[in-house]
Amino acid sequence: MNILFLSTWFPFPPDNGSKLRVYHLLRSLAERHEVTLLSFAFATARPDMPGELADWCSQIQVVSVDPFQVNRAGALRTFLSLRPVASRPVPAMRQLTSDALRSRPYAAVIASTGMMIDYALQAQPGTVKVLEEHNSSTRWMQERYEQQSNAVQRLRCWVSWQKARRYEARLFRRFDLVTMVSEQDQRVSRSLPGYPGRVEVVPNGVDCAHNRPGLARPRPSSLVFNGSLTYSANYDAMQWFLAQVWPRIRAQLPQATLTITGSTRGVDLTRLALDDSVQLTGFVEDVRIPVAEAAVAIAPIRQGGGTRLKILEAMALGTPVVATTKGAEGLDVADDEHLLLADDPEGFAAAVLRLLADAALAARLTANARHLVEQRYDWRQIGQRFTALVEDVVQQ
Repeated sequence: MNILFLSTWFPFPPDNGSKLRVYHLLRSLAERHEVTLLSFAFATARPDMPGELADWCSQIQVVSVDPFQVNRAGALRTFLSLRPVASRPVPAMRQLTSDALRSRPYAAVIASTGMMIDYALQAQPGTVKVLEEHNSSTRWMQERYEQQSNAVQRLRCWVSWQKARRYEARLFRRFDLVTMVSEQDQRVSRSLPGYPGRVEVVPNGVDCAHNRPGLARPRPSSLVFNGSLTYSANYDAMQWFLAQVWPRIRAQLPQATLTITGSTRGVDLTRLALDDSVQLTGFVEDVRIPVAEAAVAIAPIRQGGGTRLKILEAMALGTPVVATTKGAEGLDVADDEHLLLADDPEGFAAAVLRLLADAALAARLTANARHLVEQRYDWRQIGQRFTALVEDVVQQ
């Protein structure tokens, strides 16, 4: 069948979590169906060199615009808006979608993230519509509200939470299927006011063939955080870790080093407690190498939704992981079996130091973690599940 896939991120090269997800879901869909890809192209996107996408997709068209930048707004406008400001339609993408929908009939239109909802809703009545969402905005806003202690900030976050609930409830019911990456996001979505629709879990994954142990020799006393600081949850994680945890580790292990991968473009580095022991790599062509070279991968995430590709990648590569409970949320992992979990500075530092000092523990965790990702989180299996869900809703 013909499928129109609308993506916020052009998925080649697949160099961040959102792109990786789209890349692997497209691959699975294209194995059984004819897929047309319409996408925004910005940052590191290379639509001129689409790689395997050219073989998978019958047609690829892009709008060379950063929709996040185009829709950037001040705090007041964002607060007063009844919908997420960043999701306001870009005329060029609206026209491109309209032209594609007129050119041929599609059995299904898939919107990858809420950014693409308006374009998907241009499809004719009777066309199956799927929202392939990565996170629940409602859940994220609720957590922000619950974390506030200041009365004014708490009120502002409550208003944002209620707006997100109403917006998602109204929009989700116009889709035949909504997919989320975790059971926590699924539960929140199913509880939206007046929403009777179908929400299924399609977790994030990892390519176990591409990410395999032994790609590099780990450096003693080395840590890695494989996440771009341009993403607010990653920035918050590093702010907390560098200020609260890193000094405790360095006090016990002065030779310890930390590598932070990913873009720092537009990031305020002055608010991070950086020193000579911390290396910022910027964008790297192959993030597997710095992860494989590290003795420990850290995921000190304290906010956001979804599931953490950075943890799955480290597990597949054979690098032991220390994470917060929030960081490992949505993954079927157990503390002291697949990784170590800690949520306070003292506990997180102690867990890192324990792993660095105990080779047997590190070996046990990495073996268990690799087995888990092979059994539960390989992209091949996840892509097949997503494809089956799309086929099922079309056939109903």
